[in-house]
Amino acid sequence: MSLLSDYLLKEQQVKALREELQRLERDERLQSELEFKKKLESLMEEFGKNISDVIAIVDPKGDLSSSVKAAPTKTGGTRRKRKLKIYRNPHSGEVIETRGGNHKVLKAWKEQYGGDTVEGWVEDTQV
Repeated sequence: MSLLSDYLLKEQQVKALREELQRLERDERLQSELEFKKKLESLMEEFGKNISDVIAIVDPKGDLSSSVKAAPTKTGGTRRKRKLKIYRNPHSGEVIETRGGNHKVLKAWKEQYGGDTVEGWVEDTQV
């Protein structure tokens, strides 16, 4: 992409973002939330409290499960194995078996012949 076309694209994006920002500024819900935030910050300053103090007051048990989802826990290596793919290079007859795309020779082939072409060389997939 040329520098000029990149500039024009960015200019269009900035214009679109300005319009979206103006729409948001006219939204009554945003105005209400901004007013609430301003009053809350004023109260916190007046009483010398910070956000963690407010959270401790509002939710003393620290149980925010009703509004915030807990992070998923890892269950100990139950990730499914990737499929084994067998590639055959029609130019050299070389065969590669791999379960991922991080194979050195496979990367070289994709760089030389293109990813779509190399994916067409898949002879077999096994679980």
